[in-house]
Amino acid sequence: MVSLQKFPSVHHAYLLNALSQRSFRISPNRRGPGFLIRSEQVSDVSIASCQDRPGRRQVLAMGSTIAPLLLMSYQTPTSFAAENKKGFLPVTDKKDGYSFVYPFGWQEVVVDGQDKVFKDVIEPLESVSVNVIPTIKQDIRDFGSPQQVAETLIKKFLASPTQKTKVIEASEHDVEGKAYYTFEFTAQAPNFTRHALTAVCIGNGKFYTLTTGANERRWEKMKDRLHTVVDSFQIFNV
Repeated sequence: MVSLQKFPSVHHAYLLNALSQRSFRISPNRRGPGFLIRSEQVSDVSIASCQDRPGRRQVLAMGSTIAPLLLMSYQTPTSFAAENKKGFLPVTDKKDGYSFVYPFGWQEVVVDGQDKVFKDVIEPLESVSVNVIPTIKQDIRDFGSPQQVAETLIKKFLASPTQKTKVIEASEHDVEGKAYYTFEFTAQAPNFTRHALTAVCIGNGKFYTLTTGANERRWEKMKDRLHTVVDSFQIFNV
């Protein structure tokens, strides 16, 4: 199992500065917002955050009872369509202005520097996190092409400097007049490889990043669900 490495908010401004520089240079000991996979141990913080919550199997066993209540509590106009996705639960943040869905059974945990994190407590590499930081930019394209933004975020903020990273695909799409970049990548450590998907967008004076992924050994099993998560990510005006 693995732990989530937390990042202080002092690096938030550095993220946007790095994206603004075409050279994309960075000190080798820098870290950015997001979480890194560091070892095959679950950290004390991760354990503590999940101790008081029911286990995955307990949650699944109670699913038929609590699922309708959970859906009702999260339901808003922006997440109405999401509730019809079988096996997923919707999340809508009315304060920061974003929504997405995550697989039923994942647990919410608290990670410093992240706005929201949900993960599988049995397979901790299977997770989704959202990071929101201020920006004066108006469009994600102001930071460069999808490939440029992907390489910068992955190498400097979404993976450890000791990990070998590879951008598999980077693309742009439009949702209701807003440009989104999405990219797929791998981050290889000595004892595991994480296969991940990220979506980024700008709106409400904020830079939004959603990342989800799984252990490479479970990618084929999880990829459809993870694509559903990243494709569901939308921001709205607040």
